[in-house]
Amino acid sequence: MTKRKGLLDVKVDVRGLLEELPVSNSAASKARTEQPAILSDSILISNALDVITRQMKVSGNRSRTISDYVLHVEHFQRVTNVADITANTIYKCLDSMNVSNQTKLTRLKCLKAFLSRCFDNRWIEMKFWKTINIKVDQKVKEGATEHDVNVLLSLLDLGNFIHLRDAVAVLVMFKTGIRINTLVQLEERHIDLNNNVLNLEGSIMKNHQQIKLPFDDFLKKLLEVLLKQNAIIRTEYGKKNSLIFITKYGDVISTSPTHNNIQKRLNKYSRMYGLKNINPHALRRGFAKTLLNKGANVAVISKALGHSDISVTTKYLHLDIDEVVNNLRSYL
Repeated sequence: MTKRKGLLDVKVDVRGLLEELPVSNSAASKARTEQPAILSDSILISNALDVITRQMKVSGNRSRTISDYVLHVEHFQRVTNVADITANTIYKCLDSMNVSNQTKLTRLKCLKAFLSRCFDNRWIEMKFWKTINIKVDQKVKEGATEHDVNVLLSLLDLGNFIHLRDAVAVLVMFKTGIRINTLVQLEERHIDLNNNVLNLEGSIMKNHQQIKLPFDDFLKKLLEVLLKQNAIIRTEYGKKNSLIFITKYGDVISTSPTHNNIQKRLNKYSRMYGLKNINPHALRRGFAKTLLNKGANVAVISKALGHSDISVTTKYLHLDIDEVVNNLRSYL
């Protein structure tokens, strides 16, 4: 079907809203004792994996998480060629990997998670893997700043549907801290425009817990315009969904965990305009840091981000040496 001329032109003039953004023209233009794993009734690793994956599906775990379990446990079996899992065989597996320590750590975490589930199922008598670790020099991941976001918005043509949709997606992630996998599942029923609140059900949250997140009037105005434009697009192509973020043909934005149109668009903008912190994770980190700077309690920030462990939240809140000394000085 050929697109009708002008279909992607936004019917409401929203360019004027950009005047509210505090961004200069110049900025816009630059723009780790071995202990055997004793399995009851000698259950095989493959059988344990099969049971655990079924348990995870019933529990509502994401398909990407389940596939990671299968991938890394099966790799362990191929490399070690053993029926039992021990500390030594885990180290043997890690040594065989010709990848960075960061990648080894990621895979080790997945294997540990599998073993923890084996322990919960009473197939293993002790958590021998707890002391196994890999040292990695942690790189500081900066979050997006309000300035970064405003520069991007000033460079987008909000009179174009694709640009408008991407701008709203950026603002929703930056103003509420939601993950991109939650973003693409947002429906009109999740947005309360009367009270400026996102009512997020556990079914679309990674931690499966319901939460409410507020947003400001500027984002409200853009959401209202996007909703009207979505209706026009869906009518033209006969689509029946009520998603907030759709393609220019009215379809679902993300067809798999690794295929996401908005993610790709943000990567493109980042390269095009030299904005290194315009990506979903940086926007989420930026949300957390902005709240901290405004005096929000770390426990509240952790809750808003949907973290089960506050130690994860603290990794988001990068403080440089000057910020540390200035904060400490206020307590002298």
